[in-house]
Amino acid sequence: MFPEEEPEKKKSKAVSLGKPAAGQCLCGKIAIEIDVPARWAWHDHSPASRRAHGAAYATYVGSWRKRFRITRGKASLTRYEDDATKTVRSFCSNCGTPIVYERPRSPHMVNIPRALFSGRTGRQPLYHIAIEELQEWAYTGEPLVPLKGYPGVVWQRSKKKKRADREGMV
Repeated sequence: MFPEEEPEKKKSKAVSLGKPAAGQCLCGKIAIEIDVPARWAWHDHSPASRRAHGAAYATYVGSWRKRFRITRGKASLTRYEDDATKTVRSFCSNCGTPIVYERPRSPHMVNIPRALFSGRTGRQPLYHIAIEELQEWAYTGEPLVPLKGYPGVVWQRSKKKKRADREGMV
């Protein structure tokens, strides 16, 4: 006699989720996590994100709201709502770190600065928003060389002006 076979199970279309990606603010009062993979990731060059982060651009990961959790410090979260755009930016009231960016056109999504996570989020930032706002002073991958006498510091050498071609000179 053969052992009973288990009935054939339907294959689930659900993605197997790994260990959540954890992050925190600068001072550590607020800790967050998202289920991985993140929904998407992008670089935002818009003036609002540039000013909110004090940087050339902000890199975000997007997560479904139901897959995002504040695991510590919810009471330390402060919100700023932009009346004109109806966007909401939340940040740590102690150290000022941006934590969440919410937009009314995507009520089921939250956007979290990628820099808050120390590990992988399951998405690479492949998209650029407001690229036309890229600042001329932002680093865009030019070659860098070590700065002599300053360990850990690199710099971009100035472009040397080419000498005028001196015809007839030996």
